[in-house]
Amino acid sequence: MEYFINCNSSTLAPYTTPLDEVRAAHLYRRLGFSASVQTINAAVGQTADNLVDNLINQALAAPTIPAPEWADWNDADYPADDDLARQLRMAHIEDFTATYGNAIVDNELLDRMSFFWSNHFVTQLDTYNCPGFLYYYINCLQRNALGNFKTFTSEIGLTSAMLYYLDGVRNRGDNPNENYARELYELFTLGEGNNYTEEDIIETSKAISGYTERGEEGCTHVTFDPTEFNTENKTIFGQTGNWGYDDVIDILFSERSDEIGWFICKKLYEFFVHPDSTSEDGGIAPQIIDAMAQTFISNGFEIAPVLRQLFKSQHFFDETAIGVIIKSPADLYFNLLKETGFTYDDGTILNMIDSCALIGQEFFQPPEVEGWQRNRTWINTNFIIGRWLTVEFYLQRFYEDNPEQFRDLGLELSGNAGLTSNNPDEVARPIIEKFVPKGLLTDADYERAYLAFRSDVDVNYYEGGNTPSWTLLGWETGPSQVYLLLRHLSREPEFQLK
Repeated sequence: MEYFINCNSSTLAPYTTPLDEVRAAHLYRRLGFSASVQTINAAVGQTADNLVDNLINQALAAPTIPAPEWADWNDADYPADDDLARQLRMAHIEDFTATYGNAIVDNELLDRMSFFWSNHFVTQLDTYNCPGFLYYYINCLQRNALGNFKTFTSEIGLTSAMLYYLDGVRNRGDNPNENYARELYELFTLGEGNNYTEEDIIETSKAISGYTERGEEGCTHVTFDPTEFNTENKTIFGQTGNWGYDDVIDILFSERSDEIGWFICKKLYEFFVHPDSTSEDGGIAPQIIDAMAQTFISNGFEIAPVLRQLFKSQHFFDETAIGVIIKSPADLYFNLLKETGFTYDDGTILNMIDSCALIGQEFFQPPEVEGWQRNRTWINTNFIIGRWLTVEFYLQRFYEDNPEQFRDLGLELSGNAGLTSNNPDEVARPIIEKFVPKGLLTDADYERAYLAFRSDVDVNYYEGGNTPSWTLLGWETGPSQVYLLLRHLSREPEFQLK
């Protein structure tokens, strides 16, 4: 697959042209996990200013997943038999996985962002294996996804999931553990080696010690034990005092605001706009990130104003920003659900999440603290075959469950042509262009797609003159033709992009 160089020369000036179908679809593919035909049609003709504000306001107002009854369970609430307890924990995690998967599909920007942050403030479920810890970790991601990044950083560090994953539960004042302090700077706020020292890490680890109280029952949420806190003076970024956890966050965001602004905005840029924030000649992207960082800092590290600025900009809607990011496994499957509108249930969601793991994206289990590296790492020989085969599997299952939903989709996309035209290419074209960001690359690619759509229908049926003998609406093979076209598209390089 071609590697796209970032040659976007547009600025953050507002994009004022009413959105066309390509740009409306681009917005929904990036801000959420794509959208239905009806949603895209409703967005066409709107301004980015109004639509983006609506989407961000919806995300800010959206409710988080309610706490399950087991959110605060510990070992005493589970069966005494170890095997039964393990099975019940697994059942709780599976139920919550389906709930969160549905939230990702349904909640557009809110859970696009919560899932993004799960790959920034990384934990691994295998480390703590507690349903309640998982729930409160995701709850923290959802509550703070578009909120204040300073508050977010403070809260995520005290979740039991994070305290277990990065050894906070072992950070005692008389024997500091440096793991969390190191990742706080290197991966969560500043970037590797960016204006902090080993001494800053050591001193910070002392200041955030004491969150070690785990109770006598497993799965008990971690709390602060003052007897385990280091009470010496510590010097962090040149500031000396008997600092504690809250002081660390205050000093970090006060003394290193520029570094935080650049690091986080660069990450947002590479996720939402282009995976390469530089280009061979330096490009304009660093200037864009500078401006985003200024907005971030001047708004007290609020995330939403940065997103409003970016998503309304000419830079975001530039032709060179469309179709240049490789779909993650979650994008691959959940976009398919949203774009087709096909019927699914919790079993489908769980199957798709299992398929994500097969091709490199295991939910709640990034491979390392640096998270999934995204984009080109999603594509290798094994993964691309897995992507093809699994999408074909889901299309086949949707077809077996209800073939007529394929006809309905084709008619919705092709409009009047699907009702009256006996020209299959005319009917197929809008279906093709729904599922690839900017169409197929060459005329030969379109011809191959048209051939897949024509299927084995006799050519004579496509030549009915003024009284067509074939239309997508009336012909019995219509559903299978749409199915075969989608199956063909799923192996096209452009289908892998968003």
